[in-house]
Amino acid sequence: MADRLLGKVALVTGAASGIGRAIALRFAREGAIVVIADITETVREGGEATRSIIEREGRPVLYRKTDVSDEAEAGAAVGAAVQRFGRLDILVNNAIGSRGGRLTETTLDEWNATLAVGITGVFLMSRAAVRQMLTQAAGEEGVRGRIVNIGSQHGMVAAPEDVAYGVAKAGTNYITRQIAVDYAKDGIVCNAVAPGKILTGKTGRAVEPRWLDYSHARTPWPRLGRSEDVANAALFLASDEATYITGEVLVVDGGWMAY
Repeated sequence: MADRLLGKVALVTGAASGIGRAIALRFAREGAIVVIADITETVREGGEATRSIIEREGRPVLYRKTDVSDEAEAGAAVGAAVQRFGRLDILVNNAIGSRGGRLTETTLDEWNATLAVGITGVFLMSRAAVRQMLTQAAGEEGVRGRIVNIGSQHGMVAAPEDVAYGVAKAGTNYITRQIAVDYAKDGIVCNAVAPGKILTGKTGRAVEPRWLDYSHARTPWPRLGRSEDVANAALFLASDEATYITGEVLVVDGGWMAY
C-alpha cells in the first residue's frame, strides 16, 4: 500500500537517528507531513540528515530543536507543528537516552537523565499532543489523533545491567494503556511498539560482543531487528487500519518474548 498517511501531520521525537529516523522517513514516504523533534540534526550513525532526505524527496518537513524533558520545549514543538501545518494527527514518542548500569553502579544523575527523556518526555509530549488533538474535529471513525510510543521488550522483562532504561520503558508501556483508556471516548488512539534487539548502526555498549551474543541467544528469528522493522509496526499503528486497536503494546522482537 502507498499513501497510508497521506496529508497527516506526524511529529516524531528523536527522529535524527536510529529508529526515529526510520519512522520519520517511512511516514514521509507514506504521505505524511513530518515534524522532527530532536535535540540535534546530527545523525548518530552518520549520513545525511533526516530532514535533508525528506526535503530531497519532495515531502514537507519541519525540524524543531526540542528537549522533550523540558515542559516549555515539548509544548513548543507541538505548537510549531500546528502553527506551520494547522493540526497534529500523529505523535510518535521515540526519544530515549541511557548510559546503562546496574542498580549499584547507576548514579542519581544518570537515573534522572534517563527517566527525564525516557518517561517524563513521553508524559510531556503526550500531554501537549492530546490537548491539541482534543480541539480538532474527529475524522474517520471518530479519531481525533493517534499516539505511538516506542517502548521495549525490556519494559516487560529485565534489561540486564540497565536499570534506568528498563524502568523508563516499563513506564512507557504503562502510560500507553493509561492514555488509551482515559481518552478513548474522546477519539484518541494510543498504542506502543516494543522492539527487541534492533541494530541501528549505533556503536558502543549496544554492539559489544557480549550483548550481541546474548541477543542472538534470546531471539529465535535468524537475524536481529532493523530500524525498518519498528518503522513498519509504527506505520500500521499510526494508520487508519489500526482504529479498534488501542492500549496495546505490539512486540517486534523476532520471537524474543515468546522464547
